[in-house]
Amino acid sequence: MANDGCSTSGSPLACDLSAISASDRPRYNELRRAVAASVIGKRELPDGLAIQVDIGQIALPQIAEWISFERKCCPFFEFRIDLAPESGPVWLSLTGRAGVKEFISEAFAG
Repeated sequence: MANDGCSTSGSPLACDLSAISASDRPRYNELRRAVAASVIGKRELPDGLAIQVDIGQIALPQIAEWISFERKCCPFFEFRIDLAPESGPVWLSLTGRAGVKEFISEAFAG
């Protein structure tokens, strides 16, 4: 049987931008650029990637809004936001099943 990118555990490991309405895509793209511009650190996780974000460049509600869009087009991601005490670092983790780590590493390369 050929591997079509699907697994028995869920959706294919492919971004489906059609899951975001045409009217929402400009906002999604704006948030995607803002998240990318706010990255000040990265660390590899066993099943994904954690990115440190500068909340001086992007507010937590904007990160949450971006996640709400990403959950539509990439339902195979698991998201977690870690907020350190006393205004410490903010980390956004994107993890998931086998293959997600490579998928997200390509998206946040550079």
